Amino acid sequence: MKTMKMKTILIAWVLLVLSSITFAQKANKQKVTVLNIDTKGLSIDPVQMGSIVRIELDKLDTFEVMDRYDMAYIIEKNGLKTDGCYGKLCLVELGKAIKADKMFTGSVELIGQSILFTLRIVDVNKETIEKTQVIEFLNIPQELPAMTKIAVRKMFGKQNDNFLVTKLTKRYDYESLANNPTEEQLRLSGTRMGITVMTGETAKILAQPKSEGGFEIANPVMFQFGYQFEKQYLNAGRAQALFEFIPMITGLDHGLLIPSITIMNGIRDNHHGWEFAFGPTVNLITKSRGYYDGAGTWHQASEWKDASNEPAMTDRLDSRGDAALNWGFVFAVGRTFKSGKLNIPVNLYVVPNNDGIRMGLSLGFNAKNK
Repeated sequence: MKTMKMKTILIAWVLLVLSSITFAQKANKQKVTVLNIDTKGLSIDPVQMGSIVRIELDKLDTFEVMDRYDMAYIIEKNGLKTDGCYGKLCLVELGKAIKADKMFTGSVELIGQSILFTLRIVDVNKETIEKTQVIEFLNIPQELPAMTKIAVRKMFGKQNDNFLVTKLTKRYDYESLANNPTEEQLRLSGTRMGITVMTGETAKILAQPKSEGGFEIANPVMFQFGYQFEKQYLNAGRAQALFEFIPMITGLDHGLLIPSITIMNGIRDNHHGWEFAFGPTVNLITKSRGYYDGAGTWHQASEWKDASNEPAMTDRLDSRGDAALNWGFVFAVGRTFKSGKLNIPVNLYVVPNNDGIRMGLSLGFNAKNK
């Protein structure tokens, strides 16, 4: 019985201490009043802007922010004028009248292609400007609430979402709905060039003499160039979903003309520019139907004369053959580097095949083309 009574007393004492600490913390908070925030060149008015700032300031839980209805009541009761009151002298006078410790003021202006936030705190008792914060954002009026949150938190040293800050302040960052709110689709096209490397059976055939159906290419590395047509069909947050159409020409450095078309679906990280894509690819090569003899030598089908004992025939890459389509599936990974408006995509790709893996490096350049 005594144990239960002691526990009850202990719990009551702990609750009393916690409530006392909470009350003391609230009592020590300075009172801050947010009137209107001046706006220029924007559709939002000073009263609305003041409300947005007041909400974000209240979220910090750093000050005792005066409720807008209480503020309106006191101002009306005392016949105070608040229109156009953005300067230090006016705010100090109003602050003393409504018994505020600090007055929060500022302006939000559209200047060229930027939205400039200038926020200030006025110490009423000292009659001084205690702190000023100036930050420039991109001209994206739809994101004013997010800009306000960033500006207020930065003013008081609070951590911001760096990804969001970058999207709203860096003009040439990777595109997303944050810094391109009116663009649901963005076209990024540009030249592509690089090398492709053949392995396995394909590399052996390339090195063989032309009399045996080879191409007399000892080094199975070929240069290629082309153009990438890119379409974004999803652009949200850190993700971009892409559709890519890439016509290429390969082998001119070896006297060959190998056209190809690749269609890929991919996803790109808006933050760092990393990308992964995959899809079908088709190129035009020369093939012939034939067979391998007991020594493993390739022969065209026309060389076999005994119709009664025909060997297993198959189709193979052959310089003496006819043009034919060759299908494959490509997997690619890469990253796009940026220099101002210039995008520099660098990609590695691989095309698995029963006759050997084909792999390569591709790079290019393009600029934003909306």
